[in-house]
Amino acid sequence: MIKQKKDVRVYLDDILNAIVHIEEYTTEGKRLFCRDDKTQDAVIRQISIIGEAASKLPVLLRKKYKQISWKEAISMRNILIHEYSATNVQRVWDTVKKDLPVLKKVITIMLNDMDGGS
Repeated sequence: MIKQKKDVRVYLDDILNAIVHIEEYTTEGKRLFCRDDKTQDAVIRQISIIGEAASKLPVLLRKKYKQISWKEAISMRNILIHEYSATNVQRVWDTVKKDLPVLKKVITIMLNDMDGGS
């Protein structure tokens, strides 16, 4: 069976959808996030999806949108998956509040650019 490459838009949509889920999961604020293992697990899962999808984006595309530290996004996924015992909840929260809004904006721009800027 031949494995077909996914359209880049699929990965961008995956990233955008993961961010939307994280926004929904964290509406109650930091205090609840830090106390609720289920919310932490859900957010960490979505961050890992972001990192995996980012790793599938063509290098040339990632280089075009330098406002994102793609290497960090991919590295965070690897840390959360492979070094799970070292997960720092504060770092996850900081990522949610500081990095994801910027990533969401850039992914939206990328999708818009692919659609001809419409």
